Amino acid sequence: MSYETILYEVDGPILTVTLNRPDKLNAYTAVMGAELADAFQRADQDDEVRVVIVTGAGRGFCAGADISGGAGAFDAKAEGSVAFQAPGQPRQAGGGFVEAIFNCRKPSIAAINGAAVGVGATLTLPMDIRIASSAAKIGFIFARRGLVPEAGSAWFLPRLVGLPQALRWCLTGTLITAEEAKAGGLLAEVVGPEAVLARAREIALEIAENTAPVSIALARQMLWRFAGAPDPFDLLKVDGPLSMQLGAGPDVREGVGAFLEKRPPRFPGRVSSDMPPAYPWWDET
Repeated sequence: MSYETILYEVDGPILTVTLNRPDKLNAYTAVMGAELADAFQRADQDDEVRVVIVTGAGRGFCAGADISGGAGAFDAKAEGSVAFQAPGQPRQAGGGFVEAIFNCRKPSIAAINGAAVGVGATLTLPMDIRIASSAAKIGFIFARRGLVPEAGSAWFLPRLVGLPQALRWCLTGTLITAEEAKAGGLLAEVVGPEAVLARAREIALEIAENTAPVSIALARQMLWRFAGAPDPFDLLKVDGPLSMQLGAGPDVREGVGAFLEKRPPRFPGRVSSDMPPAYPWWDET
């Protein structure tokens, strides 16, 4: 599939998705949202892809929604509205790119190479690791535009940084530095502008070369879905059966064997065909 607003490039076990409207600082449109969703759905089905990196072309990551159409940019009924509905296409059902990123069985890394504002910040929240350029600015600026936090960010952001920090950033709508974002828990690392993508690839390769695909798919869902649980007891109903099902399988035998033989593991399990019977456990509740 060809894309209008993103680049889709697979190099070994790593897929790099590049937001590709550099002349607009990669400003978001509904077309971009639909293409992001498709890219993550493709990655989910491709066993050769182990990790997804998302970055921006040029000097920005994503400057927020494209408002070049004027004040009607956020009015789904107005001419020139691009934020919610692609021209000539019905609005996406379900959670769109948020759902695609969240449900993807591959881990994702946001390589924030420049400004990430509005949806440019919130689209990174369902991703698993965020690193940023020391020159990047991040802003949850919705209240300054008369909007509310979107793309599920009122759910994601407090889980990542805590409610007090999320409130401060959303209620002021101010731009924050990468260092403040890291201190607040939003970013895992801040690196020099020239090192963002290279560092993201280092992290991606560490995952791809040392971990089992099925284990990663399960672990990220367990962490995301149970992080806000009031107690561990529902999780215990899930991790016990999963541990027993995986413990009898070839990935664990390979992982233990590789450790004992002091060699890199070669896990045979594939997410397309080898997810355990207990997955997806949330469909049963």
